[in-house]
Amino acid sequence: MTHDLLTSLRPLLTAEASAEAYASGAEPGDLEQAVWLRLLERLEADGPPRDPHRWLRSAVRTEARRTRRRVRNERPYGPEPAGAAEHQPEQLALTAARHRALRDAVRRLPGRCPRLMEALLSPQDLTYREIAGELGISQGSLGPERSRCLGCLRRMLTPEVAAR
Repeated sequence: MTHDLLTSLRPLLTAEASAEAYASGAEPGDLEQAVWLRLLERLEADGPPRDPHRWLRSAVRTEARRTRRRVRNERPYGPEPAGAAEHQPEQLALTAARHRALRDAVRRLPGRCPRLMEALLSPQDLTYREIAGELGISQGSLGPERSRCLGCLRRMLTPEVAAR
């Protein structure tokens, strides 16, 4: 009997759910599933409805109203404030790991590159004149030296980045 009821109600449910879905902002299949669930709960608790077609139309409208209310009341999360993700523990740990990898690579550079890169990465934000004076080289040779050191650093870091 239950199987016959479900079979006879399927076309009506499909039509009613399709008609109500657009206005409620739901997918017809979602409405159908919700109504099937209500019907199965009803069959288990109280048995079949006296007028199944009327019950089904009413159930579809009820589910559509419920969906409209839910859509109206639900609010999407707003965008995170700028910089908020930077202060998450995971982000802080990843940033610290990147800084450690960079510092380790800088220490492995040849010649005076480690000192030059440390001066360029200094939180004191040294000028070229101050860096040249600290390293004992001319200010004019600082740019080419920096380019050579950065190229070497890039070649060192490329395999490490690719490996991850």
